[in-house]
Amino acid sequence: MITDYSLYFVADADFAAGRDLAPIIEAAVRGGVTVIQIRAKNRSFKDFVDLGRRAAAVLKKLGVPLLINDRVDVALACRAEGVHLGQEDVPPALARRALAEGTVIGVSANTPEEAHEAERQGADYIGAGPVFATASKATDLPIIGPEGVRRIKAAIRIPVVAIGGITEGNARELRAAGADGIAVISAILGAADPETAARRLKSSFQGLAP
Repeated sequence: MITDYSLYFVADADFAAGRDLAPIIEAAVRGGVTVIQIRAKNRSFKDFVDLGRRAAAVLKKLGVPLLINDRVDVALACRAEGVHLGQEDVPPALARRALAEGTVIGVSANTPEEAHEAERQGADYIGAGPVFATASKATDLPIIGPEGVRRIKAAIRIPVVAIGGITEGNARELRAAGADGIAVISAILGAADPETAARRLKSSFQGLAP
């Protein structure tokens, strides 16, 4: 079970545009990232598994858990510590039957009702959002803002990780709203120095000086 969701990095292979994710992941962890999720929407099963296994090899040495976006089969093949599911993916209760005992399951939620249902089905944490507008992931979902995070947090007992448009400048608002962590894509993957970007994000979320 993951206990520290404070800085969650979604390493998106499409957003990386051909760059090698391994050194970016390693730098982000040096900067304070506590969870890595690999997202590869347009990769084949084989390519996704290869990417996941390379990331897993790096993260095992660093002691940071690896989660796989959407694909339970890839998570199994990579022996990842967990999987993150959207509302249109395999229901968490069904995913739980396929995954090894102790595997972490996260679920995206836009409303308290979705979050409550995911918790009922055995989710270990909720990815709440989109909190702010973002260009990293196309979505028609309503922006929930910090108040939406607060409502979701009040509705469930499991950890809540805020996602969507999070930057160093707004991360602190989400801690105040009750988020257990923040998840980012472009704030790290689009940074010239991923390690420094991660360090500043974490400091902001924790209310510390950068």
